[in-house]
Amino acid sequence: MRVSIRAFLPNNMTTPSPALWNRDEFTRRLREIGMSRYHHLHPFHIAMNEGKLNERAIRGWVLNRFYYQINIPIKDAAILSNCPLRDVRRLWLHRITDHDGSLDGSHPGGIESWLRLGEACGISKEAMFAAGAALPGVRFAVDAYVNFTRTKPWPVAMASSLTELFAPDLMAVRLRAFETHYTWVQPWGFDYFKKRLTQAKTDSNEGLELAFQYCVTPELQEQAVDALRFKCDVLWTMLDAISLEYGN
Repeated sequence: MRVSIRAFLPNNMTTPSPALWNRDEFTRRLREIGMSRYHHLHPFHIAMNEGKLNERAIRGWVLNRFYYQINIPIKDAAILSNCPLRDVRRLWLHRITDHDGSLDGSHPGGIESWLRLGEACGISKEAMFAAGAALPGVRFAVDAYVNFTRTKPWPVAMASSLTELFAPDLMAVRLRAFETHYTWVQPWGFDYFKKRLTQAKTDSNEGLELAFQYCVTPELQEQAVDALRFKCDVLWTMLDAISLEYGN
């Protein structure tokens, strides 16, 4: 039986307000952020999708984005460490192995897929893992995101992952762009993009349902929307740093 989140909220947040959004309004507010703030609108991504980036810029993006990739399971573990509900932890747990991979090697995981993308671009694993490989601005943004998930209420931290609502469309466009414009990249490196077409849909459906179930006060709903806005700002800031260093 699911335990009510109200048991784990401060006393002054246990009674829902009449201003609580219904499911449709909550969803609309979340999706509205993606339409106006998701990083597919960043000039660097637009240039990438139009085939306007040179090889150095593509390699720079792959290299710096790897710092974000290796921190995804860390932020998910941070979220779970704050969540007292066993059923929620079990539902969320697959996200860690989705990126770290399985111990027996049967499921390589997203980090290994991104390393293959790096190799397909001519970047060695050693270079991807090298200390200081990512730009300071990228490291600052990603570290701020991980810290956010450690310190915010777990339903709010989970809501920050809802950029997955917008990821499948972006992945499809990105895959077409690489296949069309960046033919120097070996096609066996595109596994990450292809897998996220379906994984992101599954993750976003799970995350959205958890937000509906556990953001049960107006305050938590507002914080969830703000968390998604913050996550979009993190992704945008990463691209700002990458664009300044590698933009054509």
